Amino acid sequence: MTTRGSADRLSPAELGAWQGLLRANAQLLRLLDADLKQSHSLSESKYDVLIQLGVSPGRRLPMTALAREVLMSHSGLSRLVDELAREALVVRERREDDARSFDIVLTPTGRTRLKAANRTHLQRVREMFLDRLTDQQLEQLIAVWNTVDPQLVAGSTQKPRASAHPVQQAHTT
Repeated sequence: MTTRGSADRLSPAELGAWQGLLRANAQLLRLLDADLKQSHSLSESKYDVLIQLGVSPGRRLPMTALAREVLMSHSGLSRLVDELAREALVVRERREDDARSFDIVLTPTGRTRLKAANRTHLQRVREMFLDRLTDQQLEQLIAVWNTVDPQLVAGSTQKPRASAHPVQQAHTT
């Protein structure tokens, strides 16, 4: 049985779990970012924006919703969207219901680039993470994330379910 730590010290098991999460996340994101930049000239942040748009109805999201999905500030996302727009991967369209707001829309060029990047990205996600886990371990991870916060798996705009992670839904059609 694992002993829990205190308010000012983690137990060895807690420390191992927490540091493992932080280090695995940092290492995987660093490697995936480098792969995307090298093979598709996309940062992980740009890829995340494209994925969120690719899995959204109409391949579009209001800027505020997109900011929530990619966990960025509105100003940081605005700069990133400007870069993506210069590359013709997205466009800003004024919202019909609120002329002060914009939807960010994935362009056909963006969709093509996303499909190509997605294939590479998923292959690396499998190599570096998913293929190293058994089916039981994958289900355990989903259970862990759902225990911590169901929105970690479900996302705020998608219905909660075991396969709602954007990487798994990234097969845009």
